[in-house]
Amino acid sequence: MAARYVEPLAVGKVIGDVLDMFTPTVQFSVHYGSRQVANGCDVKPSAAANKPRVQISGSRLSNNLYTLVMTDPDAPSPSEPTMREWLHWIVVDIPEGSDASKGKEILPYMGPRPPTGIHRYVFTLFLQKEAMGEGSRPPDARSNFSTRDFAAQNGLGLPVAAVYFNAQKEPATKRR
Repeated sequence: MAARYVEPLAVGKVIGDVLDMFTPTVQFSVHYGSRQVANGCDVKPSAAANKPRVQISGSRLSNNLYTLVMTDPDAPSPSEPTMREWLHWIVVDIPEGSDASKGKEILPYMGPRPPTGIHRYVFTLFLQKEAMGEGSRPPDARSNFSTRDFAAQNGLGLPVAAVYFNAQKEPATKRR
């Protein structure tokens, strides 16, 4: 199961550009309305304007807590055009067996806004070693973010799950 699961992440260069190789140990789903995000699927920015429902499988009796990070690795910062990510959302202290709304949002959701080309939007899930609680501070800026650095700074280790979708700028509505 694990190899089949990470293969689309490797093919889509999410593993490499954003994450190191990892073994998925948790299942989670991301839904925009009734549509479930699958690796590499296309989602219109307008369909992803509002925060998705993110459900983590597992037992509600578990004490496990998770951190969810959503980034766009295809949005280079003007000051540093090397491969860094644009940060879209961070939620910490999400209980196992529930959804992201039960966690603590430390950076509010921002929907995809790809200026040109196709952008990947990556949801990465980490198992926390302990509750992050009130001590969690959002990064200083959404630009120039690194999922790897964030995980290292917060003692999160490798991800336990990830999924991504593609989006591109929608054509403007023509008015007569």
